[in-house]
Amino acid sequence: MGTDSLQPSDDLRLFHTGEHPCGYWPERIARDLVLDPRDPRLAAFYPTALGWGFRRSGDLVYRPHCEGCRACVAVRIPVADFKPDRSQRRCAARNAGVEARVVAAERTEEHLELYQHYLTARHRDGGMDDHGAIEFEQFLVGSWSEGRFLELREHGRLIAVAVTDLTPGAMSAVYTFFDPHLERRSLGTLAILRQIEWARRESRRHLYLGYWIQGHRKMDYKRRFQPLESFDGRNWNRTPL
Repeated sequence: MGTDSLQPSDDLRLFHTGEHPCGYWPERIARDLVLDPRDPRLAAFYPTALGWGFRRSGDLVYRPHCEGCRACVAVRIPVADFKPDRSQRRCAARNAGVEARVVAAERTEEHLELYQHYLTARHRDGGMDDHGAIEFEQFLVGSWSEGRFLELREHGRLIAVAVTDLTPGAMSAVYTFFDPHLERRSLGTLAILRQIEWARRESRRHLYLGYWIQGHRKMDYKRRFQPLESFDGRNWNRTPL
């Protein structure tokens, strides 16, 4: 599983969750593997867990582990080798006036207002559209992760936030929310392009993008960031998806 590994003496406990509706295909039933959320070493384990295809949500580090389904494929960008395609270059040019700023992962009223606006427009009746300050903290900030908010502003106005975790050799794109009225500006793509630039400046090797799902419209954009590495359960492979 790569050069980073946990030793048997580390005694890391994994839990299998109960069944719950799939967040990507509502008609399916899902289960997850979760690292022990009470383990005080969770922050130290987290970089290795990313390399094993896990992901963070709040204080939970999880990986889908569903019976009879392996649709969720963990993917990451080797940032030194990334080359934007024509569409991504157009996105960068169209948003050239957008300023990016890295700030502490701390909720402000400005962040919360944009987040709620985004959820209302993009995830109405999806179980998240009633999120308030407490849910914002639980979902995006967490208590142990080394996270940052990458703010995107235009003429001083906040238009997008990319929640980003930092590890010694990589970054993880946890979640991005943006002004839904600017959907045609491809701010989600822009956020990843700016995260790649940030990772390069700090000589981090990878930007983890979470899970790609073949045939899922909302996940297809990840495939366009090339080269892209995918995790098969044992190794990371640089093969077309």
